[in-house]
Amino acid sequence: MHHRLSLEHIREAESIIDPIFRNTPQYVAEPLGQALGARLLVKVETLNPIRSFKGRGAAYYAASATPGQPIITASAGNFGQAMAYACRQRGIPLTVYASVNANPLKVERMRAMGASVVLHGQDFDAAKIEARRVAETTGAAMVEDGRDPRISEGAGTIGVELLRSVEPFDVLLIALGNGALLGGVARWVRHHAPHIQIVGVAARGAPCMEQSWRSGALVETPSISTIADGIGTRIPIPEALADISGSIDDIILVSDPSMIAAMRLAHRHLGLVLEPSGAVGISALLEHGARFRGKTVATVLCGGNLTPEQMQTWLG
Repeated sequence: MHHRLSLEHIREAESIIDPIFRNTPQYVAEPLGQALGARLLVKVETLNPIRSFKGRGAAYYAASATPGQPIITASAGNFGQAMAYACRQRGIPLTVYASVNANPLKVERMRAMGASVVLHGQDFDAAKIEARRVAETTGAAMVEDGRDPRISEGAGTIGVELLRSVEPFDVLLIALGNGALLGGVARWVRHHAPHIQIVGVAARGAPCMEQSWRSGALVETPSISTIADGIGTRIPIPEALADISGSIDDIILVSDPSMIAAMRLAHRHLGLVLEPSGAVGISALLEHGARFRGKTVATVLCGGNLTPEQMQTWLG
């Protein structure tokens, strides 16, 4: 069966992605695992210039971009930062569309790395619709996280690194927003370690991908209600949905309060600052712990961008 995401491209991406985003720490987090009642392997994707895993896919995409052609994208913040970082390295003009409610720290960092940022609409999907319209009007290349396979293939390098761990694991919990991270990692892990259970974790207040996956049809939600801006989507991407279909075992939903509790546990036991979407794997263990008891669980801590105010409110 043909798969849109290429195993060869995931392998190739390893040699193309900026080394600053690769070979991130992964280790058994004993105190945190004890607090959660599971043996826990964490992979930390926040110790880089943009504090998230998104640099992998952006770097792989930018490596094959047409030199000098302007790029337009939409982002809740982390992908925009990643594209700004990659485009600055290659001298590519970038415009990022973000919601008027976007995280101000992420907006500031996108601009600081040279991107033009346009705030439009009340949520990420509204910003993306406008970005697509402008790209079609101007002839700029529209890059959509989750739709372009190179973005997901770059993220798939996380799966390559996870399977090199000396600690075998039974379950892999991966954040699910637009599907780029889950699709890329699941593609590699399912092929090379089919015995591992792969579970996506989405926000209960942004369930469009979970509902679409379960129903086998695209399900849009009229709005979202979650603090996890990094996974707060209301319009599913058909290509990303197809990427995860057949590659994952389940999708579970977690609440905002459990995300805050997970962020506090990571801060206390790991010394890490995580944003809500970066902590959903820990949230899943908090809400669904009995399901994973007695198993070794791996999760990717995929983002850590918080404003000072958010740190004070959620971690203070």
